Amino acid sequence: MGETICAAFQETARARPDDVALRTPGDTVTLTWHEYAERVRRVAAGLAVLGVRHGDTVALMLTNRPEFAVVDMAVMHLGATPFSVYNTSSPEQVAYLFGNAGNRVAVCEAATLDTVLGSGVPLDHVVVVDADRPGTVTLAALEAAGADDFDLDAAWRAVRPDDLATLIYTSGTTGPPKGVETTHRHVVEQVRALLGVVDVLPGDSITSFLPSAHIADRVTTQYFGALCGMQVTYVSDARTIAAALAELHPTTWFAVPRVWEKIRVALEARTGPDAEVDDATAAALRTAIGLDRVRWAWSGAAAIAPDTLSFFRRLGIPLCELWGMSEITGAGLVNPPSAPRLGTVGLPLPGLETRLADDGELFVRAPFLTSGYRHDPERTAEAIDADGWLHTGDIATVDSDEYVTIVDRKKEIIINASGKNMSPANIENTLKVTCPMAAAVTVVGDSRPYVVALVALDPDWAATYAEQRGLSPDAAVLAQDDELRALVRAGIDAGNERLSRVEQVKRFEVLPTYWLPGGDELTPTLKLRRKPISAKYSDVIDRLYA
Repeated sequence: MGETICAAFQETARARPDDVALRTPGDTVTLTWHEYAERVRRVAAGLAVLGVRHGDTVALMLTNRPEFAVVDMAVMHLGATPFSVYNTSSPEQVAYLFGNAGNRVAVCEAATLDTVLGSGVPLDHVVVVDADRPGTVTLAALEAAGADDFDLDAAWRAVRPDDLATLIYTSGTTGPPKGVETTHRHVVEQVRALLGVVDVLPGDSITSFLPSAHIADRVTTQYFGALCGMQVTYVSDARTIAAALAELHPTTWFAVPRVWEKIRVALEARTGPDAEVDDATAAALRTAIGLDRVRWAWSGAAAIAPDTLSFFRRLGIPLCELWGMSEITGAGLVNPPSAPRLGTVGLPLPGLETRLADDGELFVRAPFLTSGYRHDPERTAEAIDADGWLHTGDIATVDSDEYVTIVDRKKEIIINASGKNMSPANIENTLKVTCPMAAAVTVVGDSRPYVVALVALDPDWAATYAEQRGLSPDAAVLAQDDELRALVRAGIDAGNERLSRVEQVKRFEVLPTYWLPGGDELTPTLKLRRKPISAKYSDVIDRLYA
């Protein structure tokens, strides 16, 4: 394995020239490793003509598509730093990111061009990958513009392990996004550590459908591809992931909890929620959803209910939970597929150290820990102490076998009016299992006499329910439907039976709007933005305590 992503990519492309590296469902687009490498050369040559040099930054605002991998890799081969922007970002958010990154070139799609230009940030060049728009450069023209004698080997060989491979911008749950500086060394060390726990083999397959701006997608697809020879299927619309899985039958897979929860709901609709499934039925279900070849599967980016993990493992799907952060280049604690411990986030990856502060906060230190946030020494010093320990903000416990359990976020623990400490994430994960109609459940109770819940409906579930009932799928209409509210009440009652008395939800409200990734309430990776939620729905919360 090379010491940089570029060196590893070149090794993989030489070793497996005729194997398919990148594809889309139905093989509408396929690129072999040789073709992938050749396009990287052409794009890098074209970017060099545009003036991109070693140490520069280039913004990518693209959906999950093979062109993302090509451009991302080409920028790195120049010794420059590609960074991805969430497609749900507003022009104002893009302006902040571009200002922090300092890029003069952006690569986008026609659908995101107005957002890029609307940011108002002066750019030297805008490349549009899927259309010809005035004042921009097409990707085809960029590839054609490069010099035939461009020395790509000299460019990528000049890339050093401590050069920046990417900037990962945090989701902004606690303030403006922070640009996590991630080097080639960090990526290589992260992948090496993961390979000490799981096997990733040349020709293994996975889907890219989560936002490429998130470190989880970048590691499991782009970097595993380059360093391990994994084949990546790009799914541009996450709503079509079920069909893509059924076609691909990947050997490895990663998804956030909400995706696993929706797959579970769909499977339980076939079998019944309490049905005992025999081996033959389990095998048929695995094949039907395309997870029959999976050797390991992980859930991460947010907490998942142990009951959901148990459900998939009973079906023979080796689903495990992991814990990670952008600041540690992805994963840090992983449940080994051979020895998972449900309810925990697993064991430290090789090379990662852990310790608990006096208040239970988890500190970690690793060779793949970022050196800091871009242009932000103050927040860097707040997060990483003088001894190199990252203060994660998570409250954790560690058992006698070193398995770590995350209790909750340090700043999110609920302390009710009687002084009882509770984990909102634990309550919410319990309720999400018993309330399949909910895309999100947010509980409130800090300094209050009891716990209440805000329920945001799942748009797909709501559409089916509305059609069956002859109602409008408008969330405002459904929120007032007595039968739907009764279903929510039954789900909360069922969840309350699994919770201690003090944790039980006394009152709830079904909200008249859908919560979308990247909106006021949810980050692009579906984490709750608790402070904005509390402010935006303060009147609703007050009514629940009236």
